[in-house]
Amino acid sequence: MREPQSRTARIRDLAKSDEAAALKELRLFLVETFDIEVHDLQINHDQYSLNSLNGFFRGSKDRFFFKFHQEEGEEEMSGEYYRADLIAKANLPIDLPVLTSVQPGEQILVYRRRDDRRFSDVLRELDDEHDEKSAAIADLAERQLNEKILTVAKKSLHPVTKEQVANEPIHRLFYERLIDIKTREAPGGRFKKFYIDQTFAFPGATLSWAELADATLVLNGQDMISTIGNIFDNALENLHPAHLANAGGVVAHGDAHNANVWFENGDGEAQLSYFDPAFAGEHFPSLLAEAKATFHNVFAHPFWLYDPQVAADRFKARVSYEKGALAIDTDWALTPVRERLLRAKAEAFWQPFLMHLKSRDLLPENWEATLRSALAMSPALVMNLRGNVERHNPTSSAIGFYVTAMVGSRPVSGDNVVTDFFNAIDPDKQI
Repeated sequence: MREPQSRTARIRDLAKSDEAAALKELRLFLVETFDIEVHDLQINHDQYSLNSLNGFFRGSKDRFFFKFHQEEGEEEMSGEYYRADLIAKANLPIDLPVLTSVQPGEQILVYRRRDDRRFSDVLRELDDEHDEKSAAIADLAERQLNEKILTVAKKSLHPVTKEQVANEPIHRLFYERLIDIKTREAPGGRFKKFYIDQTFAFPGATLSWAELADATLVLNGQDMISTIGNIFDNALENLHPAHLANAGGVVAHGDAHNANVWFENGDGEAQLSYFDPAFAGEHFPSLLAEAKATFHNVFAHPFWLYDPQVAADRFKARVSYEKGALAIDTDWALTPVRERLLRAKAEAFWQPFLMHLKSRDLLPENWEATLRSALAMSPALVMNLRGNVERHNPTSSAIGFYVTAMVGSRPVSGDNVVTDFFNAIDPDKQI
């Protein structure tokens, strides 16, 4: 018997098929929750709303922007959510909501509407048509934000217990998407729903899950150590909440992909500020604090994760499978602005922060494996990467598994853009 949906889940589902009904439910939700007037209600359909819904409305006097994040089984969630006050008190830049509901299944934030653009939209334009001056402004803004993140991470770093880490809501984006939430058995959740016993359509090959999971991987001619199955198994081990306490805890937003970041531009310089801190925490496992932002703001682009049809039009991908070996070849690559953001993330946050962890004897030996698992699960669990099933086509699916494998596994030999990143941030490789 199917369990009843939460209000946010029902509204999200309706928005996909019956917008008029969704608007009716959403208006009632806002009125009943906040006792406010709601006029000119609009749902914003954009490529970044993977597990959330946002839009606009007018009150009796002011204009507002709303957003809520909705997870499967949200009613079973534990811990505190939408802790904007925590981020503000830590002196991280954040747009504070004027109205907040944190009841599981009825979580929603309401902000005063602003005219600033999201950083994701600014960068999307630079992916499409590079402009060096604009890229430099974006790069500087990213570096300045990461310097603030680093300051807060260093200041707030503290030993944590396994219980404190387990109570952080961030696991909803990682480990709890790999398991059945109620039974705690693996595989479960999105991992099982999206991939186990499914068929995978790629350009040049159609594979079963067993074939995909067990195949040795060759990415653009480079042999990889791990299989796709290994990458998921590693994530189950490395991202288990009980295995994350040894790197300490910090105050962090945790879900700061650039569709949750405002871009305040003026006089040739820009500032970035957060919103939607759905998974913020004060005992946040330190190695996960900037993992999702690192992946979604860099490796998810250009185009393939959020604009799969554009990726299919712009890039080529070919998959071949023979005698248990899977080769993925593609001309997909980071754009110049994403390369700059990756360097900024490495230089302004990861390298100095890992050095700080090491100086405090809080850097575990498996830090790279843990971070690789978090990077790999960021795309694999945020949406179904199979082609011709939901949003993805065979080409974008091939690119998706290529990128997931590249961040999730070391190569047998040689380097790539991901090994370059890890070499740049490894404390043991710094002079």
